[in-house]
Amino acid sequence: MRHYMDDTLQMLAGQLAALALQEDLGPGDLTGNALLSDTATASAELKVKRDGVIAGLQWLELVFGRLDPAAQVQYEAVDGDRLRAGTIAARVTCHQRALVAGERTSLNLIQRLSGIATLSARFMDAIEGTRCMIFDTRKTTPGLRAFEKYAVRCGGAANHRMGLYDEMMIKENHLYLSGLSLKEAIARLRKAHPDTRLTAEAESLDEARLAIDSGANIVLLDDFSLDDIRAAVKYRGPGDEAIKRTQLEVSGGVTLENVRQYAETGVERISVGALTHSAMALDISLKVVRT
Repeated sequence: MRHYMDDTLQMLAGQLAALALQEDLGPGDLTGNALLSDTATASAELKVKRDGVIAGLQWLELVFGRLDPAAQVQYEAVDGDRLRAGTIAARVTCHQRALVAGERTSLNLIQRLSGIATLSARFMDAIEGTRCMIFDTRKTTPGLRAFEKYAVRCGGAANHRMGLYDEMMIKENHLYLSGLSLKEAIARLRKAHPDTRLTAEAESLDEARLAIDSGANIVLLDDFSLDDIRAAVKYRGPGDEAIKRTQLEVSGGVTLENVRQYAETGVERISVGALTHSAMALDISLKVVRT
């Protein structure tokens, strides 16, 4: 599926571009300013050097447009496209100083986001044919969460809650610090925010049964064995109505090698922190076109 940054994400990207360029350039590019022209133009090609899913291409406009208002970007791909090694994803034309000064800043984010999109796509490929969906977590780089979660969507996976503000989730620390039982915590949150989605983390099959019976929208089966996951699915029951009341999510110990086993248990959701905290950057270059 093809994706584009929405207006909010582009606004955030513009702010990030200013910060990232200031971080790299400081008071000025010592080498480029001495050797290169700020009037003569040049072009460069953004080439994917390893098979993967591209994400963050609009970052090129934001970075090079700050360095040269006359910069032009020609796109040959769109975020979410699966590209083969050697594919030219975009071309940039601007003055020489800007082209060199913006190279690393533009590549850093595109490579990072494309790596996340690529890993997300690999997980989705691994569970193809099941009814399950892969979700990310809040294990993101501070300040980059919106972009990293966007990259997850570019790879075909889905976003868990964006933060602590848009969904509720009861974890063991909440129960320990509050002194409430799981049932009491669910009841209190339902009263406080009756229309907000509620996830309850379960660390045992008994807790999973209790969370299902108490009305959690999602029960997170944390580090469950395959047998206990199947038992929870059986307890929740089959059918659209049962799934509508409570979805089951697996978390902990999920890898590309075993994710299909988890998906085939009958759960609807699998959350994978590695999508954002352990994705390897996709190898991409931005090379000047020699004429």
